[in-house]
Amino acid sequence: MELNFKKDSGGIIKGKKDDLYHVIHKVPSGDTPYVRAKHAQLVEKNPEAAISLFWAAINAGDRVDSALKDMAVVMKQLNRTEEAIEAVKSFRKFCSKQAQESLDNVLIDLYKKCGKIEEQIELLKRKLRMIYQGEAFNGKTTKTARSHGKKFQVSVKQETSRLLGNLGWAYMQKTNFMMAEVVYKKAQMIDPDANKGCNLGLCLMKQARYDEASLVLEEVLQGRLPGSEDSKARRRAQELLMQLKSRQPLPESTDLLGLDDDFVKGLEQMMNERGPVRSKRLPIFEEISPFRDQLAC
Repeated sequence: MELNFKKDSGGIIKGKKDDLYHVIHKVPSGDTPYVRAKHAQLVEKNPEAAISLFWAAINAGDRVDSALKDMAVVMKQLNRTEEAIEAVKSFRKFCSKQAQESLDNVLIDLYKKCGKIEEQIELLKRKLRMIYQGEAFNGKTTKTARSHGKKFQVSVKQETSRLLGNLGWAYMQKTNFMMAEVVYKKAQMIDPDANKGCNLGLCLMKQARYDEASLVLEEVLQGRLPGSEDSKARRRAQELLMQLKSRQPLPESTDLLGLDDDFVKGLEQMMNERGPVRSKRLPIFEEISPFRDQLAC
């Protein structure tokens, strides 16, 4: 079937098959700076032109929430991560309240990309505090998320565990394996999965606690954790077990940095200050015992 697409002077597709074109290329309809930016990004595959047009959209007030997030993603792809961080931090004040949470996620990804571990940790802890205080999800127990163009529901449990998993990995990059272990154990208490199980096993291996690490990794191989059927998770667990059994030296040495006392005490203080009747925290935090209880002797 011939579609007979025609371009106007700005390169935007016109014609009676317009709707089909926009569905195929996932490009919004219209003729605005943001639409042109998406066309440059997704159809023309011209990221530099897309960034210029996203800037034009932001300056024109055209879908600023989406323009800022999309521009940061394109900048990251071009290894202009520092520039993307500054753009998000400078212009997020012009975005809606509803966009702030997703902008935080963009920043976390950018911090991880360029190795800003301290900034990543602080932002992750702030997001966890927001969930604890009932400020995230607009007080609801689920939210609608989007990935690869598909919408799905995320629960408070899932989001809390995801953030803790990211926090654990950030502590791993700082070689603070004690704090990473504590955080991963909290994440597994809330919403366990095989990937975080492997990371917890690695934390224990870094502390030369081989028997405990073996038990955690065997849980993945025996299918006791959600996601254990994933071939990548199983392969990683097998590789870690082989490394463990051979007792080969691990790449990094254990850095005895200890606990992040301020973070631990802050969470404990919030738990102690709020009584069971007046507490505003979400139910998931009632299931979490104080951090220090999970430390091995």
